[in-house]
Amino acid sequence: MNNSLLLAWRYMSFHRGSTAVLVLALSLTIFLPLAARWGVQRFQQHALQRATSTPLILGTKGSRFGLAIHALYFRGESPQAFHLQESHRIKESGLAEVIELHARFRTRGATIVGTTKRYFELRGLRLASGQPLRRLGDCVVGAAVASRLGIQPGDRLLSESDNLFDLSGPAPLNMRVTGLLARTGASDDEAVLCDLETTWLIEGIGHGHAIQGDADEENHQHSAGRQYLQAHQEVTDENVNSFHFHGKRSQFPITALIALPTSEKSEALLLGRYLSPDQTLQMIRPVEVVQELLQVISHLRRLFDLSILLLTVATALLAALVLTLSLRLRQREMRTFFLLGCSRGKAVQVVATQLVLVVLIAVSLSFLAASAVSPGLEWLFIRLMSA
Repeated sequence: MNNSLLLAWRYMSFHRGSTAVLVLALSLTIFLPLAARWGVQRFQQHALQRATSTPLILGTKGSRFGLAIHALYFRGESPQAFHLQESHRIKESGLAEVIELHARFRTRGATIVGTTKRYFELRGLRLASGQPLRRLGDCVVGAAVASRLGIQPGDRLLSESDNLFDLSGPAPLNMRVTGLLARTGASDDEAVLCDLETTWLIEGIGHGHAIQGDADEENHQHSAGRQYLQAHQEVTDENVNSFHFHGKRSQFPITALIALPTSEKSEALLLGRYLSPDQTLQMIRPVEVVQELLQVISHLRRLFDLSILLLTVATALLAALVLTLSLRLRQREMRTFFLLGCSRGKAVQVVATQLVLVVLIAVSLSFLAASAVSPGLEWLFIRLMSA
């Protein structure tokens, strides 16, 4: 057997080109379905884990899928906002703990998510460096965003305005980065998190005052409109006390609300509250919505598996053809084996050993490549689902 292995290896080393082509063809045939299956499995685990940790989501009526994707992954089109008073109603009922989300704005390609401290606890978020949110205008940055933009604590991020040509609207907010979040492998890595008040400031509900001269607070001049501001507004330690909000807080907007019911009965009661046809809001179980999405992906994977099966058959036929032609070209080599006293069985053993080596190399390369690519495919599936 050792002699067969040596002869097979020497043959493969001498015919490096044809061996490499055969290994590459087999590797691709094994790699494609393996990487896709591992990528889908990782995505399913990620999606279900995040959805399972989010019992209920409240938002405006519309697409259940859009609402789930918005609240879980902060992607897709932002649903219509609703009033904070709905959160107060749920709190007062004692049926659930609530976590408000306001995710309408972006900065340098990342979604700005206004939320509460309870959200950090729910997702298990912790800081890799820097400090937590300290005041209005502060934000913490997800690991992927920080890596992509080269952000460090103390840097600034400018929010993007909804309409650059609306000179009467609120100016973009120059937010202070106080900390960087540790990598979680979840959607929080792609987000910029701040408190709700900061997003309401970006919304234009809140603003600071420009005090002229030695005028007191009663003689201040409002500076909410862009005509009174520079290119952007910025909260500092010196002017933070001059910022305030107008209107009733209960009427301030949020785009989604995560509800954490106190019991199964409370969950059923909450769901029943929003079943009325005249309701403008809807309460969903995100795990059910995500499972429906995963079923669609499973159907697509079956089509992909079918195409891979056809590719595998074609590759197997090609490998058989290459092997047949190789045996014909190796007739003189086989004749030399026989003249040296090798039996026909020994010659077959050498060829079989060569084939086994090619398959082992191809399988090893496929597993290594699939292991390296599957995290990227998981990220791609998340991007495609939330596009």
